[in-house]
Amino acid sequence: MWLGRCLREMVGFWVVCVCLVLIVNGVKDASEEDDQLQPYRTAFHFQPLKNWMNDPNGPMYFNGVYHLFYQYNPYGPLWGNISWGHSISYDLINWFLLQPVLEPNQPNYDINGCLSGSITILNGSKPIILYTGQDLNKSQVQNIAFPTNLSDPFLRNWIKWSGNPFLTPGNDIKPTQFRDPSTAWMGVDGKWRIVIGSEIDGHGTALLYSSTDGINWTRSEKPLHFSSKTGMWECPDFYPVGNGGKRGFDTSEQGNNTMYVLKASYNNREYYVIGNYDEKTDRFGVVGNDFMVSNTEFQYDYGRFYASKSFYDNAKQRRVIWGWVNEGDSESDAVKKGWSGLQSFPRSVWLSDTGKQLVQWPVDEIEKLRTKQVNITNRELKGGTLEITRITASQADVEVSFSLSNLNKAELIDSETVDPQLLCAQKNASVSGIFGPFGLLVLASNNFTEQTAVFFRVFKGPNKFLVLMCSDQSRSSIAEEVDKSIYGAFLDLDPHHKISLRTLIDHSIVESFGGEGVACMTARVYPKLATNKEAKLYVFNNGTETISISTLNAWSMNKAQIVPMA
Repeated sequence: MWLGRCLREMVGFWVVCVCLVLIVNGVKDASEEDDQLQPYRTAFHFQPLKNWMNDPNGPMYFNGVYHLFYQYNPYGPLWGNISWGHSISYDLINWFLLQPVLEPNQPNYDINGCLSGSITILNGSKPIILYTGQDLNKSQVQNIAFPTNLSDPFLRNWIKWSGNPFLTPGNDIKPTQFRDPSTAWMGVDGKWRIVIGSEIDGHGTALLYSSTDGINWTRSEKPLHFSSKTGMWECPDFYPVGNGGKRGFDTSEQGNNTMYVLKASYNNREYYVIGNYDEKTDRFGVVGNDFMVSNTEFQYDYGRFYASKSFYDNAKQRRVIWGWVNEGDSESDAVKKGWSGLQSFPRSVWLSDTGKQLVQWPVDEIEKLRTKQVNITNRELKGGTLEITRITASQADVEVSFSLSNLNKAELIDSETVDPQLLCAQKNASVSGIFGPFGLLVLASNNFTEQTAVFFRVFKGPNKFLVLMCSDQSRSSIAEEVDKSIYGAFLDLDPHHKISLRTLIDHSIVESFGGEGVACMTARVYPKLATNKEAKLYVFNNGTETISISTLNAWSMNKAQIVPMA
């Protein structure tokens, strides 16, 4: 009662902050009994209290509040009745759950689902939702919604435009292949631009549209970009990155030292390319490899991570992305749990110093959740395992760096074009090499019957050393019906320097960042033995050469507060 009155009668930002502090300090963690009943429910990753969730939609920072919208089924834990769920936060950690802002109820443009889309803040003060709806015939069309009351700091209520749909598929577009409008950006001519995912003549395509007012849109003669080597593109994203430094940029910001990222979702992965964009001609030119269907191409995440969405956080001048992390168990498991789907932990993203690829890292706010800490420095590990004790191994943040010597002994590898995921499967955590596998065993049981291994191997290629990063879920659970994929990627780094790994462990999700974030891998795991207090954490080395743990810092993590708004 007090919370509802506090929020209804607030007079400014600080009153709301006080309410949030009271909630964070006053809400108790779930009991141990609840943990046993729901061993896979996370502690610091965003998820609603129940039901289905998939793509993040329209994240933004507006008037001091972070907003996260997402694909949501208000009525059950399986896909259907797709609406836009809505939550708000002041720190990207603790969240208030609000009522959905869009629900499928209009026969001529969204009765079969309010699908993914974006939010653009027009002229810095007027946010609008652009989203895909499925009409009565399941054709995909584009729609607009506006907040009904801009003075409401939480933007709880939105209204669909009376002129919807504002775009329908052209004659060259299949009605079911026209979706997911991006955040808009403004060109030098004063016109807004968006891209929409599609497939034309078998080519994955980012269709380009322009508008003077954000309401009426016209298709350009040419797409922003397309690829003859992929199929349908979903959830396209397009934004600038600075060529040097971690600072993010508003979508419309231009500069002489600016590159652009185009991301497309397909093949159940998040592929991206980096290039130059001429805003006068709307030509985007890729620097390096273009979009393909290959595990060797650049991906946001080489694991279970899809339909990502980014936004510019002008409060901290950074670009932040989320991705949907779906389940690896069955629909019947979802029904038993009462929920399905997570969001990744929000990540800052910027261009690497080489300018060749992106770097991702958990947003700094995560450090607020850290509690008990363990520190190790300069420890040799000739072989075997070293247990990390005195922290909560099922709910932890771990940073470790390794140093190697005598690299001339590294195993030879025939080709630099080998598929890293296939190589990780062939040389999993139990296959001994020279330099590696070495890394972390997380969510491990007493006798290692269950374990999720995140590790490195170092090879010597024809022209340079190759650092392979793997996430091996093959022994993550004694349950047979869950996904146990193995993920892999090569890291663009010199193993003569330290090789670092950061892993976020949160009951059923393991997010790992290799080489200070040049490669990321997200796994979903469902241990039966290694849950809650029974989970253990180890550093391991299964290679013949000794490695050195230069530094290791591990923290138990407090639980984030995700509560309904009164």
